[in-house]
Amino acid sequence: MPRFEIWIDGLLHEPGQTDPASAYVNLRQDGVMMPTKSPEGSNVWKTGIDEWGRVWESGQYVTGVLETEDDLSRYSHPASYADEHFDCGHVTEVQARYPDHCHIYGSHDVGPLTISYMAMGMERFFLRLIEDPSFVHRLLTNRTDWCVAMCRRAVNLGAEVLIIGDDGARGAGPMISPRTWREFVLPCHRRLVDSVDVPVFWHSDGNTESLLPFAMEAGFAGVHGLQPSAGMDLGRIKAEYGDDLVLVGNLDLAVLFEPDLEAVRAEVDRCLEQGSRGGGTARCTS
Repeated sequence: MPRFEIWIDGLLHEPGQTDPASAYVNLRQDGVMMPTKSPEGSNVWKTGIDEWGRVWESGQYVTGVLETEDDLSRYSHPASYADEHFDCGHVTEVQARYPDHCHIYGSHDVGPLTISYMAMGMERFFLRLIEDPSFVHRLLTNRTDWCVAMCRRAVNLGAEVLIIGDDGARGAGPMISPRTWREFVLPCHRRLVDSVDVPVFWHSDGNTESLLPFAMEAGFAGVHGLQPSAGMDLGRIKAEYGDDLVLVGNLDLAVLFEPDLEAVRAEVDRCLEQGSRGGGTARCTS
């Protein structure tokens, strides 16, 4: 069973790791995250309004400012801007150091739904779904263009698997109805998957069970998260979707934060037992 982690760079000091690339190997992972960087002058994860219209305060997302057609033009960028997110020399160096590991590109900053509602602010975005759906379609198309550009750039640099963070659910279920998802989000995800020739995984927090048929329809190779605290039952999901989707995750993070190693082992064993039936699962704690 392959083991990999994603988006843990901010926590590497805890196990005493200093280099993100070697940390994945030192932690006995089978995958290494492709290194990326923030373009010069970007406010992403800092303080202020970033280049997509999201407002940050000391690294925390606050709201969004995008509201009009002029705003959409102002807070959009050409596909060539993707080049500024990668240091080609660094990527090549990491690949040369770890040729036997799977090289993964993953991002929470390109998922078309997430980057759209964050740019507008969640309340404004979900109101506009009803009041001005044509504008939301244009915004989602624009952000899908960006996601495709980033993913193609990553694949051209050697990424073998893509994991796209596009949160579409909370603990009680999806943020929008299945009918709305089919109209607005599914075409974006399908276009993204069709744009590259490597497996693409979809990450979302929350209870995404009712959205898994859309993940299959979009062509995702698998889904990541499967948040147990949101009611995601790995055994049930494996029985229904395990033949069509690779299932990644489902470990209860609350257990991992506790010092009881026996409880941690029991939680891992539960996931192995439920997820390994018939194969097709990956071991990931994120």
